[in-house]
Amino acid sequence: MTMPHNQNYSEFTYEFPPISNCKTFGRENQTIVSDMDGTLLRGRSSFPYFALVAFDVGGVLRLLILLLASPIAGILYYYISESAGVRVMIFATFAGVKISDIESAAHAVLPKFYADDLHPEAWGLFSACGKRCVLTATPTVMVEPFLKEVLGVDLVMGTEIHSWKGRATGLVNKPGVLVGSNKADALLKAFKDASPPELALGDRKTDYPFMKLCKEGYIVPPATAEVQAVTADKLPKRVVFHDGRLVNKLTPFMALVTILWIPVGFLLACLRIAAGMFLPMSITYYAFWALGMRVIIKGSPPPAAKKSTGQTGVLFVSSHRTLLDPVFLSAALGRPIPAVTYSLSRLSEIMSPIKTIRLTRDRTTDANIIKKLLQEEDLVICPEGTTSREPILFRFSALFAELTDDLVPVAMSTKMSMFHATTVRGWKSMDTFYFAMNPNPTYEVTFLNKLPYESTCRNGKLSHDVANNIQRMIASSLSFECVNFTRKDKYRMLAGYDGSCRKIV
Repeated sequence: MTMPHNQNYSEFTYEFPPISNCKTFGRENQTIVSDMDGTLLRGRSSFPYFALVAFDVGGVLRLLILLLASPIAGILYYYISESAGVRVMIFATFAGVKISDIESAAHAVLPKFYADDLHPEAWGLFSACGKRCVLTATPTVMVEPFLKEVLGVDLVMGTEIHSWKGRATGLVNKPGVLVGSNKADALLKAFKDASPPELALGDRKTDYPFMKLCKEGYIVPPATAEVQAVTADKLPKRVVFHDGRLVNKLTPFMALVTILWIPVGFLLACLRIAAGMFLPMSITYYAFWALGMRVIIKGSPPPAAKKSTGQTGVLFVSSHRTLLDPVFLSAALGRPIPAVTYSLSRLSEIMSPIKTIRLTRDRTTDANIIKKLLQEEDLVICPEGTTSREPILFRFSALFAELTDDLVPVAMSTKMSMFHATTVRGWKSMDTFYFAMNPNPTYEVTFLNKLPYESTCRNGKLSHDVANNIQRMIASSLSFECVNFTRKDKYRMLAGYDGSCRKIV
């Protein structure tokens, strides 16, 4: 819910001074208590975060239910009761949903979006204090992973949702939604055996009850367009891994646009996928452009291998953005390039316009498979082993460097405006569809220079050094960062298993 445009900031500041009056120096041993929406976060509306959870746990139908309920929630929130408005949002989003699914979305999806909306002044003061607490009307289950794991918050007090047999009922536990006096009561209970907090941050009159219990209180003014969010380098922990299909937060208007686009986008995706499957690869590049999928080619690729002359295949070493990397590399070359992959859904394998070869994760077996393929033709491999959404490259597996000296690094980058084409927790077989459902998805394929002889294993270089060198080359071309994270780190963080087997914890 957002603040009405006719509500003046002066209405909120007559009892507490603005945060600009507060000094951050010397707060290391002090305790701060802050509201969340409109205070720690620039945005005053919680709708975008409920929408992210709704889409993640229930798809487009749950998002539609939330959107239809939002006008009722808004009227209740602003004209009758904040608590009633929040209750409607909670019921529309959570009723009937497994608690484990809500927790999974809160852990894997929301932190990225919360981190991108931190208020700079509020975070500057909040991070300067030794003990940090948050009071919020938003359900604890939604905000706790971000606040504790990313921001290092010591105590989170939010609305507790009611559950029965592992599913949310859509109701809330006593004392109800944490607004107004309920926030004050929660703060008194939390600090009943300790001295009151030194600092309080809020952004509206209903925050006054808990702010009055603290020694100092400051109001965070409504953020304007000039207020830029805190950058990732100023956070205690960077959000590297995140999941979920939506690229952007959804306002009610954008939620409506997304809901209306999905059936249109699915039909368009089917047409785009069919073009890739059935048209010759020599004209696929032009077909993609005609259907609104941009393929930007940079650099000069090598000519195709010729078995008749004894020339072995070139190994294209690609960064990994989506499972479609080899397809768009083939489109850029105008010829199908087989790809080796560690995991691919059966549906994606059927729809693939190029040959895909499964690897076993057994080093000796995989080496023999790749060597045999290279004797026949060119090949593409993504040694990161998993996709990344952030501007980073995961650690490269070094196996490929031991198998051939004909190595051509390929820098892949993508632009998607509506849906992510990767998932850890969702249906991987839908990755291709979600990519093609974007209105104007873009792939940029940059062919770098073939690795010189003196930089290969044949000249005495260690395979790990060769792999690291290629990683740095690709990262430099994309202005990405090289990190030591691996597939196992990503899957353990987002899904609780290492990515090579079904979930076991």
